[in-house]
Formats: sequence, structure tokens, C-alpha cells
Amino acid sequence: MSFLRPEVEALLLRWREPAAAAAAMGGALWLASFGGWFFVPLGLTAFAAAAGWGVIALRRVRFGQSADGPGVVELDEGQIGYLGPDEGGFVAVEDLEELRLVTVRGQRHWRLRQSDGRILVIPVGAEGAERLFDVFATLPGLEMGRLLAALRGPAAEAPAAGNVISLSSQAPMMGQVIWRRPARAVLT
Repeated sequence: MSFLRPEVEALLLRWREPAAAAAAMGGALWLASFGGWFFVPLGLTAFAAAAGWGVIALRRVRFGQSADGPGVVELDEGQIGYLGPDEGGFVAVEDLEELRLVTVRGQRHWRLRQSDGRILVIPVGAEGAERLFDVFATLPGLEMGRLLAALRGPAAEAPAAGNVISLSSQAPMMGQVIWRRPARAVLT
């Protein structure tokens, strides 16, 4: 039994990591206030680390969307999995070639394309989709500012194709390209 309303509890859960980072920054400043050659550098170092954590925590909060989309996102050993009511699949992170943000029938989706042309479409609001932030952060050359700006920006509707989302590689290029893998060197 919770003494908090569900919306307040959800808000507190969403902001718990930035709050913990702020508490760590406060603790670091308290440590530095002891003074001396030992505590001041130690406190300032801890403050810098906590401030970095706070920046990342705020980006995660901005990345997270409401979990009102269908399906569940799983991350397991370098694979992104999506288990939806109608569609689903798995994409190896190493094989990702392109990341797009598309809007289909008013709902935003991540469109992940592998090197072999297979495509996985994941609703931005699917359960567990907030964990994609850490996966996307590991992609070489991805600008996290661009990713977050695309999520904040207006949703551009993709061309309608009936009630079916085409997951084939022949689907028209749609949505905003967030990231493409840089060319890989070929060793002979």
C-alpha cells in the first residue's frame, strides 16, 4: 500500500537518478568544506564526478517517454529485442547500420536497420524503451544532443500505407535519420 498517488510516485521514480546525483554533489561539497590539502581536492573530484553523473541522468530523463506504447523491449548480450503484440524481433547492436525516428499513425517509433537490411521498429513508449538510451550512447559517432532534440521536436507523420507498418528493407525512406554507422575500414 502506497501513501502516494500513482502519478506522484511515477514522477519521483522518474527523477530519482538526478536527485541522487544532486545529493552526491551536495555530499561532495560537504566533504570539501572540511578543508585541508586532502579533503578539498577529494571533495572537488567527487563533485566533478557527481556533476557528470547528473548531466547523464538529466539526459536519461529527457530520453524517457511515457510507457503507453505496446510491447516490451529487452536488452541481452549485445542484442536489442522487441516483443510486440503483432510484430517483434532482435537486432544485434554490432550490426546496426542506421537509426531513425519515425511517426506512424501518430505514434513515434525507433526504426533500427541492420547491415543485412532487416529492420526492427520499436515504439518509443514501449515498456523498457528507456534502456535504449545507454545502447544508443555506445553507437560510434552518435550525437546525443541530436537524439534528444529529435525526441523534443515535432512529430512528422510518415506516409500512410494502410494499417500495416512495412518492416521490409524495401520500405520507403521515412523519418528523421538520427545516426548512420561510419564507413568501416576493410583490411586485406
